[in-house]
Amino acid sequence: MTETISSTPPAVVSALFEHVADRDAAIAHFRGRLGFESDVSDVAAALAEADHGFVLVDTRSDAAWAQGHVPGAVHLPGRRIAVEAAARIPAGTPVVVYCWGPGCNGATRAALEFALLGHPVKEMLGGFEYWVREGFAYDTADGGAELAPDALTNVAAAGLGGGAVADGAITCAC
Repeated sequence: MTETISSTPPAVVSALFEHVADRDAAIAHFRGRLGFESDVSDVAAALAEADHGFVLVDTRSDAAWAQGHVPGAVHLPGRRIAVEAAARIPAGTPVVVYCWGPGCNGATRAALEFALLGHPVKEMLGGFEYWVREGFAYDTADGGAELAPDALTNVAAAGLGGGAVADGAITCAC
């Protein structure tokens, strides 16, 4: 069933919208966020390209890296970026960083370090947690691994409709 919404604005506006950005500010804000962030599905799709044009950096600890990481990622813990990045990642190379998950700001701090070094940089929203939850393969100290997609994060891959699965790449179901 399709719900119809009136073309007339409501007479009473929720308190939630007492303070809301105007159109131009909203456009600038959300366009800006897209310049700083990407989700795991978009990163996975980009990594599947032969020449994806960026370096994916796992900014977590050695123990977390051994537990699991995105295949092809470079391991460079956040606290070592300022000292080691120049020797490991060519200047000006675009970088996508990730940490554990949405409850951790390690990737945000790492993105700042890469920006200070002059790299174009984005943060992978959801981090390694959502990489695994969306059903993407990952590497561990003991070899490769993969879990079934979590239906709460990727309804298409879980067989519940939504986005498409094409050439093995899962697309966002939103």
